[in-house]
Amino acid sequence: MNLPGPLLVSAVDIVRVYGEGEAAVRALDGVTVGFPKGKFTAIMGPSGSGKSTLMHILAGLDRPTSGSVLLDEVEITDLDDRKLTELRRERVGFVFQSFNLLPVLDARENIVLPLSIAGKRPDAAWLDTLIETVGLGDRLDHRPSELSGGQQQRVAVARALASKPSVVFADEPTGNLDSKSSGELLDLLRRSVDEFKQTVIMVTHDPTAASYADRLLVLADGRIVHDGEANTAEDVLDLMKAVG
Repeated sequence: MNLPGPLLVSAVDIVRVYGEGEAAVRALDGVTVGFPKGKFTAIMGPSGSGKSTLMHILAGLDRPTSGSVLLDEVEITDLDDRKLTELRRERVGFVFQSFNLLPVLDARENIVLPLSIAGKRPDAAWLDTLIETVGLGDRLDHRPSELSGGQQQRVAVARALASKPSVVFADEPTGNLDSKSSGELLDLLRRSVDEFKQTVIMVTHDPTAASYADRLLVLADGRIVHDGEANTAEDVLDLMKAVG
């Protein structure tokens, strides 16, 4: 697939091996891939294909056995843990399947938490825009236990965007949501790309979720076997059946 514009995240010849000797598992087997700014990419593949491993390595949550990763012009595979933590905090947003909200904080406090940890004041205008975008203006003083799953995940998306990160990684973000809440969440991610020029990289097993993306990568046995436009959910499902 021809990639427009400069690459925000790129990986070259990524290999990730877990274990040693006969028990070794080659989770990624020489993956080279790039992600341009301002695009929404979905990553799919059968269980054990390496899709989550690839995301974790791209986001600096795991280190490759060999190969290199460039994130916003920084080679991250050589960074020590402290510098890697700083880079993730300043340039990366995360949305996880399990929401990962702090139960003792209300919605507003959860949204600004990454900025609070970094000792930064939130941009008030940007915060207002985010809160309006995720539709939680009347729920800001509620704790996670007082919010539905869909509302909690919208808080998580706002938190991921609050620091204006270079890239947002979403790991099965609709996995715990019903179809209505899933649609609302995917609309949010789509809007963050279209309106805020955000870059989103999402791992999913859901063809409907993948159809919201601009681009679809499919992994099998640690290698990229498809790289093209996402198209419709039916197209994605047919492709996944073909991959097996």
